Amino acid sequence: MRWTVPFPMFPADQIVPMARAAEANGFDTIAVPDSVFYPKAVTADYPYSADGSRFWAPETPFVDPFIAMAAMVAVTERIRFTTNVVKLAIRDPLLVAKQLASLAVLSNDRVSLGVGLSWIPEEFRYTHTDMRTRGKRADEMIEILKLVCAGNGPEWVEYHGTYYDFDELMISPAPTKPVKIHVGGLSEPAFRRAARLADGWISVQNSEAEIRHAIERLTALRAELDRADEPFEVNSLCIDVWDVDGYRRLADAGVTELQAVPWYFYGGDPEALTTRVDSLARFADEVIAKL
Repeated sequence: MRWTVPFPMFPADQIVPMARAAEANGFDTIAVPDSVFYPKAVTADYPYSADGSRFWAPETPFVDPFIAMAAMVAVTERIRFTTNVVKLAIRDPLLVAKQLASLAVLSNDRVSLGVGLSWIPEEFRYTHTDMRTRGKRADEMIEILKLVCAGNGPEWVEYHGTYYDFDELMISPAPTKPVKIHVGGLSEPAFRRAARLADGWISVQNSEAEIRHAIERLTALRAELDRADEPFEVNSLCIDVWDVDGYRRLADAGVTELQAVPWYFYGGDPEALTTRVDSLARFADEVIAKL
């Protein structure tokens, strides 16, 4: 079992010290979220709350995920970094590929990318992207990212799809190991995208039953696609498993990396840097060491 510590909506001044603490206490990966801006008014309901409202305030900090990972890469040596998840469909694929390739090289291949779409119509409108085609465009974007970050260093690549089309070009620097792409989401299209195109599946705030269902569905889809023998990673935060036996149960079910937010486990102000740093050490002693 490997361990991810997510940094959700952290103040900018906590990111670097928390990265150092996570690495020192044996975590394997740090995951950072993505939000480009907060529209004052939105024309869709937030899909993960009972009443459809957003649970964070407009001024809640979301440091750009690529900037955050670059800052943490500079002060660490071993720990890996991922996004959970970057809103791929509101971005340009070649610009994302440039950022990802540069970050992979600078980190000595310590990055992966968790990708999703977006639920906010205003994000698409204000970035001049099309919400209606977001899924199909995300598929093509993943293919482009895999071309550029295939692990062969800088090389000529070209792509001719329905939504993105370019002749031979080279992005340099480029990594010498393939950058893994993980797809997020609990929908059937997300499962199919992960099974067909990705190196793994990533999600947050799921029950054990939801995680087991996802693994079963992904296993079935990958078998249909003759990908059952290929490596595939499952990274999840389980909201109803809190003990070592439960974590072992999830590992036996097929979870390869578990997310934990231990500053909510042991008391103290969960927003305070000292509480967060101390909780990483305690979780490492009481859970990670036992597994």
